[in-house]
Amino acid sequence: MGLEVESRSSDSPYIERVWRSSSSEVDRMTSIAATRLDLVFWEHRGHVNAAVHGPETKASPAAVPEDATFFGITFSLGTSMPHLPINRLIDGFVDIPDATRRSFWLKGSAWRPPDYDNAEAFVRRMVREGIVDRDPIVAAVLRGAAPDVSERTIQRRFLAATGLARGTVRQIERARRAAVLIQDNAPIQDVIHRLGYFDHPHLSRSLTRYIGRTATQLGDRNPSQPLSLLYKT
Repeated sequence: MGLEVESRSSDSPYIERVWRSSSSEVDRMTSIAATRLDLVFWEHRGHVNAAVHGPETKASPAAVPEDATFFGITFSLGTSMPHLPINRLIDGFVDIPDATRRSFWLKGSAWRPPDYDNAEAFVRRMVREGIVDRDPIVAAVLRGAAPDVSERTIQRRFLAATGLARGTVRQIERARRAAVLIQDNAPIQDVIHRLGYFDHPHLSRSLTRYIGRTATQLGDRNPSQPLSLLYKT
């Protein structure tokens, strides 16, 4: 019971993760900080909804409709939808109109909703039609490359593509990695050393802000509220 989540990685450079979930006997969850866009579809009591969710700069409580099903595509960092200004999406979302099981409306055209198995083909069409774009400089930096541009240009491109400063992206990603390690029973001191936190209070502040849990709470196998999608990268 609660929020059951299944997810998979993708070989598409535009997709970080594809996921689906269902809810039962839960009405709240903790939505953790995130750096990527999500295209989300959900059905509740026969009504279908769709939205583009933006990056989240801190953890926050979120309502969960009971007995609902969800499907989402989490885009890779630096992937954007140019027709949706990123500043409208930070800590928010944009509804997609006229969603049904058979179709929804996106940038002036009717589309058939994707599913767990055809997300890559769906995103390829989005790329062909210019709905999705990916910044090559952001992608290169994430691969560990050193583009022949100034640090100021890199910072500007990160902000334009993700809506977040590069340092903010690092902090959120580090907190998410720390949470995964702690849930995998890694010793706290090992997490602090491995991820470069100054000390235990520094780790605690980061987890509380970005994950909404303390290290002790992350070790609880039966939390009062489930977390949104948290996965190894």
